[in-house]
Amino acid sequence: MLKGKSILVAGFIIMSFNSLYQYAWNAFLPHLTSGFKVSLPEIEIAFTLFTIFSTSFQIIGGSIADYKGPRGIGIISAILSAIGFLGSSLSTSIYEFYAFWSLGSIGEGILYGIASNLAVKWFSKTRGFATGFVSLGFGFGSAIVNPFIYPFQDFRLPMMIIGLVEIVILPSLLYFIDYPTKVKGEKPKDIVKTGKWWLIYFSYALSVIPLNIYSSSLSAVAKGNILFLITIFPLLSGISRPILGYISDIIGRLTTIFLSIFMVILGSFLFLLNILLPSVILIGFFGGSLIPLFFSITGDLFGEKYSTANTAILYTGKALAGVLGSFIFSLLLQFNTTIAREFGLISAIIGLLLLMILQLSRRRYQHI
Repeated sequence: MLKGKSILVAGFIIMSFNSLYQYAWNAFLPHLTSGFKVSLPEIEIAFTLFTIFSTSFQIIGGSIADYKGPRGIGIISAILSAIGFLGSSLSTSIYEFYAFWSLGSIGEGILYGIASNLAVKWFSKTRGFATGFVSLGFGFGSAIVNPFIYPFQDFRLPMMIIGLVEIVILPSLLYFIDYPTKVKGEKPKDIVKTGKWWLIYFSYALSVIPLNIYSSSLSAVAKGNILFLITIFPLLSGISRPILGYISDIIGRLTTIFLSIFMVILGSFLFLLNILLPSVILIGFFGGSLIPLFFSITGDLFGEKYSTANTAILYTGKALAGVLGSFIFSLLLQFNTTIAREFGLISAIIGLLLLMILQLSRRRYQHI
């Protein structure tokens, strides 16, 4: 079994493949639209399905991983994730694509939870940095492949190659991972009864909507330098995670999350003003860090024993953010560009306000 820093490397590699479902979406988007001859909202349904299936099945997979260990469910999930790409590359209709993309999303979601919690469970003293390092792969993987996908003629061959590589590497890697046994924590059924949980949940779900807007529609809203933008966006999202995770280990988790959401709000305001490059930089860097930071704070508050299931429930907030930030945003974009951009800004502001309520009403948690 893998131990020490090799566990983080394994999580990083798993995350690098996971990232292709979300952060390679902008590179695939124009090829999917032209390949299936459908509109932007019709294609964005697939991204919405990804967020729904990846988050909802993460709860089931996370519970199995916590009780039975991550190896078996991880190998099955890796195969599903690879089948998602392989099946999508062979799809002859948009409905077949929906089906295979959803199937792969199930595997991706479970793998995301397993990889993240290798850091949450094994590295309690440096949880912010460890979770951020694993999550770095979620931006790094797409930053590597997007420059090859976007200039390509269609989506089929790149998806086929990704699926074949993934089905060889990930099951082999997941065979050598495990969770620690001597850990404590609160069960999911107990934490969902607390007010602080729901403040964290909705703060997360709303504050990551701008990130999901760019993840799903950056290539649709950008007017020039699209390849550059869709390459630096996931790269910034990945780089920020260990950096801000390390900072959160020093100055506290809540303080770092406050800073990150505030910068996402600033980036959303620049998006409203159509100042795109600085907006992409701010939302990519600070928005990407929110996911591992919220995962870390969940481990801080509720313990490690059931952390895969607990963070999986938190991650369902991404489904809400995905629906609002992809499909609903694309509809608003076709109706009125200004309203669509205001939508992302207002969402992030509400997310910050909810976190302020948590700090004001639960002052005993200011040390986190």
